Amino acid sequence: MAELITIDDPDDPRLRDYTGLTDVELRRRREPAEGLFIAEGEKVIRRAKQAGYEMRSMLLSAKWVDVMRDVIDEVPAPVYAVQPDLAERVTGYHVHRGALASMQRKPLPDAAALLATARRVAVMESVNDHTNIGAIFRSAAALGMDAVLLSPDCADPLYRRSVKVSMGAVFSVPYARLDVWPRGLEAVREAGFKLLALTPDEKATSMDEAAPHRLDRVALMLGAEGEGLSTQALRAADEWVRIPMAHGVDSLNVGAAAAVAFYAVTTGRPEA
Repeated sequence: MAELITIDDPDDPRLRDYTGLTDVELRRRREPAEGLFIAEGEKVIRRAKQAGYEMRSMLLSAKWVDVMRDVIDEVPAPVYAVQPDLAERVTGYHVHRGALASMQRKPLPDAAALLATARRVAVMESVNDHTNIGAIFRSAAALGMDAVLLSPDCADPLYRRSVKVSMGAVFSVPYARLDVWPRGLEAVREAGFKLLALTPDEKATSMDEAAPHRLDRVALMLGAEGEGLSTQALRAADEWVRIPMAHGVDSLNVGAAAAVAFYAVTTGRPEA
C-alpha cells in the first residue's frame, strides 16, 4: 500500500519529479536521462500502470485521493497530497485533471526484435511536435498498426503532452528508434517490408492503386508537419504513395494523414 503524504512546501525535494513541467527543453532532456515520464489524468495513469510501468510517485490534489484510492492501495510508491495552488507552483501550470504520476521508463526494444513479429509498421522521420506524436500513436493503436519506428530526431512519445494527446495509446504500441538514418531503413526492407513513403507529390501512386492492404508486410513512412519526408528518405523508399484529395486541398495535417493511411494499410489485410 502506498504511503499518503501531505505536502505544503513547493520546494520539498520529494516533488522534484514534477518541477517545471512546462519547460519543454528541460523536461525533454531530463526525463529520458533520469528514466522517468509523467502520466497526467486518471485514465492515463491507470493505463500506464496496466501497461506494466512502475510508479515512482503520485501527486494528487485532495479531491482526487478517493478517486485514485484503489491505485493508492495497490502500489508501494509514495502519494503526495497537495492543494491545487501548490501543484500549480510546482509544475508551472494549473493541473486540470488533479492527478499526476511519475512513472519509470522501460528499456526500448531493439528495432529488429519488433520487425521480427510485426506486419504493419509506421516509420516517422523528424516528427518533433509532441501533439502530432501523440495523435499518430493514438491512430496507430486504434487502427491496428503493430509497431512504430522513430528516426533519431523524433520527439519523445513519453513526453507528457504526447502521452496526454494519445490518451495513453503510446503504452499500447511498441516502438523503437532507428539509430542510423536513413540507412536504418535498409534493415526494415531486409526484414521483408515494403517501404511506402507518404507524400502529396503528384508523381506518387494513389493509395487506392497501391493497395497496401494486400501486401504481406508494409512500412509506412511519415514526415514532419510541413516539410514532409526528406529527399534522402524518399530515395530510400520502395514506392511513393499519396492520399487522393478533393476541392484543391493539397495535403492533410500529419496526424490526420497518418490515420487515413493506417486505415488503408490495415483494412482487409492478409491473414497471418
